[in-house]
Amino acid sequence: MKNESLDHLTHSFTALAPALPGAALPWMNEWRLRAFEQFRVRGFPTRAEEAWKYTNLDILSSKLLHFATAVDDEVHPRAAEQLVKAQALEGVSRLVFVNGVWARQLSDLGALPPGVFIGSLASALEQIPERIREQLEREDEFDGLTAFNAAFARDGYVMLVPPGTVLNRPLHVLFIVGGQRDLTVEPLNLIVAGAHARCAVVEQYVGTQGDWYYTNAVTRIHADDNADVQHYRVQDEARGSVHTGTVIAEQHNASRFSSYAFSFGAALARSTIAVKLAAPGSRTTLDGLYVGNGKQHLDHYTMIDHAHPLCASRETYRGVLDGAAHGVFNGRIVVRQDAQKTDADQSNHNLLLSRNAEVDTKPQLEIFADDVRCTHGTTVGQLDETQLFYLRARGIDERAARAVLTIAFARDVIDRVAIDALKARLEARLLSRMNEAPADANDA
Repeated sequence: MKNESLDHLTHSFTALAPALPGAALPWMNEWRLRAFEQFRVRGFPTRAEEAWKYTNLDILSSKLLHFATAVDDEVHPRAAEQLVKAQALEGVSRLVFVNGVWARQLSDLGALPPGVFIGSLASALEQIPERIREQLEREDEFDGLTAFNAAFARDGYVMLVPPGTVLNRPLHVLFIVGGQRDLTVEPLNLIVAGAHARCAVVEQYVGTQGDWYYTNAVTRIHADDNADVQHYRVQDEARGSVHTGTVIAEQHNASRFSSYAFSFGAALARSTIAVKLAAPGSRTTLDGLYVGNGKQHLDHYTMIDHAHPLCASRETYRGVLDGAAHGVFNGRIVVRQDAQKTDADQSNHNLLLSRNAEVDTKPQLEIFADDVRCTHGTTVGQLDETQLFYLRARGIDERAARAVLTIAFARDVIDRVAIDALKARLEARLLSRMNEAPADANDA
């Protein structure tokens, strides 16, 4: 990192740390300080790291980033209220964060079952600090982005579901950013599902048009024995922004974790999902869709660690790229020596709608056990000219025909969504992207 940028962040950390959530807790201060010291050593990821080979974050080191400590009047309440109304989903509980801080008046949780905690990280550190400590101190090693997040996290959401509890209403968490130049927000989120518990969470990231901003979100998920966690992540940030999101999940005996990652927005976005199958019989499903045009850069990195036997994983990612958009998929599956009877499938399929669109795809299998069933595959192609001709011969103009075929390709992932209101919203968002005029590579 540039010395000027690192000095600025060091000064910011010194000034902000006493006002961040949990500042009165010695263990929290130590955890944050440890994270910041690791960030000072590691800095932001660079292309010298294999996992970041195709994505350049140098812009973060060239900015003097600043941090919001309260809800920003410029984006709240009018713009925030409009975005909440536009993005609301029926039949869900709702938490709203504006510039990284919980907006209580825009949230609506309704009645919760006994023993369930759903609220902001700041509230959780006040009400149940030891339960948060137990989760945060599970890992004290950070990479550059998780260290930056841990050091500066102003807020985030916490969902704690006790054993045997089933949440029938999904939780919709809406993160809204905007209104300040060079603003960065660091949501730190935590989901803990007890034994035999079931829950579903929709994380959505949106922004107001205008100044450049940066979102760096981290979500930690713990699924206990026989728990079932569905996690949906919709990245639809303002088109000039930068977004990095990290999901770290740990599964225990016979648990189920389903991840659905959708990426539509931002100028540059990176999604990292790391799952550890930490006990026999656990099952993971990772599905994703990225849709880019103009000069968008959309990167997805996944890592599934099969650490125990009799576990299964299924992974399907699809990309649709137009204009001069650049897509990246790097899917890594590691099967440890003792992880016999592993069953893993991985696929990545990409549709390029213009000559200037490109994709780098790298599926990886690292197998150290001998009794396994593991497959992977990838494709990169264009629309089928025969199918286009078939539709045009039936009176459908070329633009509509291209949209029909593209939507059919992308719906393979959207149709896997189990929340009807979200599925309808994603279908509408995909259709709106298909209706956009293809961006000229020279102008995007």
